[in-house]
Amino acid sequence: MSWMPDDDPRPGDTHACDAIEQVIVPRARDLGGFSVRRALPAAGRQMVGPFIFFDQMGPAEFLLGQGIDVRPHPHIGLATVTYLFDGEIMHRDSLGSLQPIRPGELNLMTAGRGIVHSERPPESDRRNGARLFGLQLWAALPASHEESAPRFVHHARSELPRIEGEGKRVSIIMGSLYGATSPAAFPHASFYAEAVLAPGAVLPLDPDYDERAIFIVSGEVDIAGDTFGAGRLLVFKPGDRISVMALSNARLALIGGEPMDGPRHIWWNFVSSSADRIRAAKADWKAGRFDAVAGDPEVIPLPE
Repeated sequence: MSWMPDDDPRPGDTHACDAIEQVIVPRARDLGGFSVRRALPAAGRQMVGPFIFFDQMGPAEFLLGQGIDVRPHPHIGLATVTYLFDGEIMHRDSLGSLQPIRPGELNLMTAGRGIVHSERPPESDRRNGARLFGLQLWAALPASHEESAPRFVHHARSELPRIEGEGKRVSIIMGSLYGATSPAAFPHASFYAEAVLAPGAVLPLDPDYDERAIFIVSGEVDIAGDTFGAGRLLVFKPGDRISVMALSNARLALIGGEPMDGPRHIWWNFVSSSADRIRAAKADWKAGRFDAVAGDPEVIPLPE
C-alpha cells in the first residue's frame, strides 16, 4: 500500500472512559471504487508501539477485470504487515518473492535499507471479479535496524497461534499475547492480534505493554460503559487493565508495544529517524537506483 502525501488525518471522537487516551476516526479514501480507512498516523498520535501506519482495506467488491492494483513502489525503514479477512492479493518484491496473501495469513516484508514491491489481484480475480477486506500496517524499525538487509517472510494461517473459548477467538499475528507467541520475528517489543467475539463475550487487555490500541473492524463494543462502533481506533492509557465486551458479533484488531526509540519522519512510502535519509531515498527512487520487481516493470513515480 502507498501513502500519498496529501493525506490529512482527522481528529477523534469525544468519550468518557478514563482508560482511553484517544479515539481516532480514520479518514476514508476512495481509490477508484476501493475504500481505504487510514487510522495512523493521526492528529496527535504518530505511532502505537512501532505501528506508524494503519489502513483498513475495503470491504470492497470488484467488477470483472478490476481489483486492487498497486504498482511497484519503494519502502525504507519499516516493515509492511498485511493481514486479510476476505479476498486475495498477489505480492511481488525486488527480492524475487511471489506470494499470494489469503485470509488469516501473515505477510511480513521488512524493507530495511530498501525494497520495492507490488500488490496486484490474482489473474483469477481479474477474470471473475472478487472481494477484498483486510488490514495493512507499517511497523517502524528501531534505529538499530533501519539499514538492515531487506527480507520477506510469509506465515500460513496454520502457523499463527489461535486461542478459542468463552465466545472468543484470538489469532496472534505478531508478538506475544494471552500466553501465546507468533512465529513472526520483529526487532521491537510489540503485539498484533485479531479477535472475533460473540455477543456478550468479554476480552481483557492487560497492561503488559505501555502502548495499546484496539481497532473495531466490525460490530459494536462496550468499554467501561462507553459504546463504540466500527471504524474507531481506541488508544488506551498505560497501566490500566481493559475489558472489552462485545454488544454484537465483533471483529477487533489489537495492536501495541513499547514506545519507539524516538519520533519518525514519514514521507510517501519512506519512514526513517533521519530526514536526510528520507531525502536520499527520494533521490534514489527518482534516479532508478532501487532494485526492480521482476515481471512487473510498471512503477509509481516519485510524487512531485
